[in-house]
Amino acid sequence: MHPHSTAPLPNLTLPQCLRERAQTDAHRIAIRQKDFGIWKPHTWASYYRRASHFGLGLRAMGLPAGGHVGVIAENRIEWVIAQMGAGLVGAVTVGVYPTSPSNEVAYVVAHADIEIMVCEDQEQTDKVLAALDSLPRLKKIVVMETKGLRSFAPELRRLITTFHEVESTGELAGNPGLIDEALSQQTLNDVGLMIYTSGSTGKPKGAMISYRNIRGVVPGIVDRLQLSADTTHLSYLPLCHVAEQMLTTFVPVYMGSQVNFGESIRTVQEDLREVAPSMFLGVPRIWEKMHAAISIKLHDTGALRRKLFHKAYAACLPLAEKPRDAWTLAERLTVAASYWAVFRSLQNFIGLREASVALTGAAPIPPEVVRFFRVLGVPLVEVYGLTESTGMVTGHRLDHVVVGTVGVPIQGVTWRIADDTGEFQIHGDMVFAGYYKNPEATAQSIQDGWLHTGDVVRLEQGQLKIVDRLKDIMITAGGKNLTPSEIENTMKASPYIKECVIVADGRKFVGALVMIDFETVGKWAEAQRIPFTHFRSLVDTPQVRELIDREISAGNQRLAQVSHIRKFHLLTKELDHDDGEVTATMKVRRSSIYKTYSAEIEALFR
Repeated sequence: MHPHSTAPLPNLTLPQCLRERAQTDAHRIAIRQKDFGIWKPHTWASYYRRASHFGLGLRAMGLPAGGHVGVIAENRIEWVIAQMGAGLVGAVTVGVYPTSPSNEVAYVVAHADIEIMVCEDQEQTDKVLAALDSLPRLKKIVVMETKGLRSFAPELRRLITTFHEVESTGELAGNPGLIDEALSQQTLNDVGLMIYTSGSTGKPKGAMISYRNIRGVVPGIVDRLQLSADTTHLSYLPLCHVAEQMLTTFVPVYMGSQVNFGESIRTVQEDLREVAPSMFLGVPRIWEKMHAAISIKLHDTGALRRKLFHKAYAACLPLAEKPRDAWTLAERLTVAASYWAVFRSLQNFIGLREASVALTGAAPIPPEVVRFFRVLGVPLVEVYGLTESTGMVTGHRLDHVVVGTVGVPIQGVTWRIADDTGEFQIHGDMVFAGYYKNPEATAQSIQDGWLHTGDVVRLEQGQLKIVDRLKDIMITAGGKNLTPSEIENTMKASPYIKECVIVADGRKFVGALVMIDFETVGKWAEAQRIPFTHFRSLVDTPQVRELIDREISAGNQRLAQVSHIRKFHLLTKELDHDDGEVTATMKVRRSSIYKTYSAEIEALFR
């Protein structure tokens, strides 16, 4: 199958494009950052100037061209200044998850050969210092937040400097010629970024992303999501993940659009209401939380308003997947009346009243959740991509959404479905440059220029539907093939179920480990006057067991008989990244969970 034509983008690397942007759009706002309740604007000229100073500061500290700079921090302007600064002097940026425990941080910093590590604060600095003995290549630690930073022993003081000092050093060096020289030698084939996969099946792998990969994916994203220089975005998902990189650095630098950094990942809801961005990206967990928050709000409101909502929802549900230009006059009037009476206040409540496109990706999402937001008037589309495809490679067209699918490939992507396995395979400039120091894994992943995604797909109404990971397909004792994600997502559509891990491989029936959503179940229990003190005491009440039993029975009604969950075990604690049960992106580590809960699993099948 053939790619579409690609919209013309300048034939420049991301750092070269930033320099250009600073000249053509000098006074336009590139970034706004919220500090102490105030949104502070930064122009393209100041973005480039600060990045240049930081890059020159890195060089002055002894970072060679092609050297590796690590960043471990929540999203903020310093993150992208460090990244762009490194790029402007020909270095490579490696992001590390800010939620990672010290041993994971140590692994990535050592494996990626990081020479300078940029840390947000004391907490992140301590994680690096704890592993210092295993990091012989590390020359310097740069700290962003100096407030509350304790003093270090003299031998460590030589190792640690502040973000401000690096910028000042670069400014005083006054050597812009060095950047022009580095950029004149930079090519699209140079690696600009290394993104470590979350490692749901083993050690994280460092995916090398070249500037050609970045430039190769941008036109298709811009075209599919209808983005422009006027697009505004709230950046809060981890910048060490390709999804946020795509919308915080790749697209804005090429398009000249605006990025907003809120106060923290915990203030997303308030920040959204203040920014009211035109584009919003949420992983399924974010949409499920918003869905639960609206459910709670409706539960707390009066009976009349609840009735009004259900009436409006039922009237607009048939339009969730119908293209707007195909709506009849009567349908338009129904939507308008529902909007002004009910949905507008809910859009304001979640901060998405101005969104012309909202995305969900990175993991499967229950179709009911997508429908719910589309009925509310939030233009939610499902997209699909991998670290190895430099981000999004398929997505719904805004005027043609088939809920439960991930749309069709974007322009620039050539694709095929393997005859024997049903695996989705792609070809194009966005296919990554390979895994760092891992030629075997690279050779498995890229064969004859084709990226083997590891995802099984099928076509439904001309759109791609992700069936499951190739390695996750389970075969029951009776020889039936099951797709765990379909069963798990059906159950997770319940606001009371946060995680569901099924066990079926080689078994006579389907069993499951279920984790409740503590917040929503807790509110339900309070309303029912059921006493509890913490997670475990809530799970141990017979009423909660009955509630989850009802939810699973309701979920089973939507599944084929062979996929019904017959028995389940309620987990008495949240699955934890620190315990190795989920990855930094909250993907379930099946093998680890099966090992930890082996006794509980065996009890289900006795």
